[in-house]
Amino acid sequence: MSADQKSKINLVVNSEGKPYWEGAAKGQLLIRTCNACGKAHHYPRTICPHCFSEDTAFVEASGNGAIYSYSVTRQAKPPYVIAYVTLDEGVTMLTNIVDCEIDRIRIGQKVRVKFSEAGDGYALPVFTSA
Repeated sequence: MSADQKSKINLVVNSEGKPYWEGAAKGQLLIRTCNACGKAHHYPRTICPHCFSEDTAFVEASGNGAIYSYSVTRQAKPPYVIAYVTLDEGVTMLTNIVDCEIDRIRIGQKVRVKFSEAGDGYALPVFTSA
């Protein structure tokens, strides 16, 4: 992600997602799990999308995952990669793949989280080759 792209990040931090963004600022990738059904979900919303329980809590994810799908935006200068990454915990998140050769990226490739400064003291979880 270039410096120009970073300057365009405009995070919307509401009360429901604030712990997620505060965790990212500390280098922690947080996901929500449901205490009623035991399933994890992302993005971090209070109500479980699987069973609609409000008994959910943040837990720290391993930060390891695999690329489920990706797309390269080559018209941007420099080109960048947007991808769906499925974490080892089973949830899939939309993110960027950074610090790797774009033409070597593959579906199923193992990746790990890193954090990119997003302004206002927050950080954005992105992924790089494991």
